[in-house]
Amino acid sequence: MASTTFDAVVATPRTGKFNKNHARRVRVAGKIPAVVYGAGQDAVAVTVDPKVITKILHSDSGHNTIFDLNVEGASLVKAMIVDWQNEPIKGHLLHIDLKRIAMDKMMRVSVPIQLVGVPVGVKAQGGILEHVLREVEIECLPNDIPSHLDVDVSNLELNSAIHVSDLPHSGSIKFLGEEGATVAHVTSVKEEAPAEVVAAAVEPEVAKKGKTDAPAAAPAADAKDAKKK
Repeated sequence: MASTTFDAVVATPRTGKFNKNHARRVRVAGKIPAVVYGAGQDAVAVTVDPKVITKILHSDSGHNTIFDLNVEGASLVKAMIVDWQNEPIKGHLLHIDLKRIAMDKMMRVSVPIQLVGVPVGVKAQGGILEHVLREVEIECLPNDIPSHLDVDVSNLELNSAIHVSDLPHSGSIKFLGEEGATVAHVTSVKEEAPAEVVAAAVEPEVAKKGKTDAPAAAPAADAKDAKKK
């Protein structure tokens, strides 16, 4: 696991009605609402400092970071961020979910895959590298969670691929899902057909539809909070 350490995250229990007005007052006060759950204990509504949470999310280990959580009036526990919501325009944190972690129990997490090097299939054979699988789900003890997995693609030739089975395996982590899933591959650069050929191929169909079909009105998309994982 990444060696980055943080001071204990202080959380203050919330009381009252948990509605939009309550959440707004929390944010005006410079905090964000959060929920702490897990480890066989009751869920607790709290407030936390968004600057501290943002620092954790932007660290090397990101949302997989395990830190000390100090909920006022309760014992110090280990915890991690399992979900969060951002304001869609400015990106400010709106809400987070924190989970208590038992350090002696296996847990499932997704870790990012980083490609290292330039494939020979790109340098010498004119191919392009496609990064297909950017995260992989693993199972391990909390202290064994890697911040990321490095994969050397230097020897990857044209029309060759790296699969989950080729990732660095160890006794401390177990890969979940398909071992044959493609992580990255080098493919040929596909030449695009000339524009006039494409236009000639689709012109009759487009003209026909234009005379007979009226365009349907697209429903307005609901605005959703952006989410990071």
